[in-house]
Amino acid sequence: QVHLVESGGGLVQTGGSLNLSCVASESVESIDYMGWYRQVPGQVREKVAQIPSGGAVTYYGDFVKGRFTVSIDNTKNTMYLHMNNLNPGDTGVYYCRYVRLPDFYWGQGTQVTVSS
Repeated sequence: QVHLVESGGGLVQTGGSLNLSCVASESVESIDYMGWYRQVPGQVREKVAQIPSGGAVTYYGDFVKGRFTVSIDNTKNTMYLHMNNLNPGDTGVYYCRYVRLPDFYWGQGTQVTVSS
């Protein structure tokens, strides 16, 4: 069982920035990838960003449009999401996911609220 702890969420105004962190209880060097997802009540959880252990190739949802940057620090077993130019549509609970196939694990989530 891999435990994931997200942090860094909060309340920010439109145009503001937040930095999310996800610390894993096990090494991230052996992962297939880690990812950030977000969910609004009543809606499907959607992928925000994804990164492999080496960090060489990243994926972003179309709605990110260059505003977010995902990174990973293998020495700290931590994945980050730096979010700029936030808007109310970015409001939701942000979850991290640790994938080491065939297993995957979720964190408990951190709330991000963007006020207009």
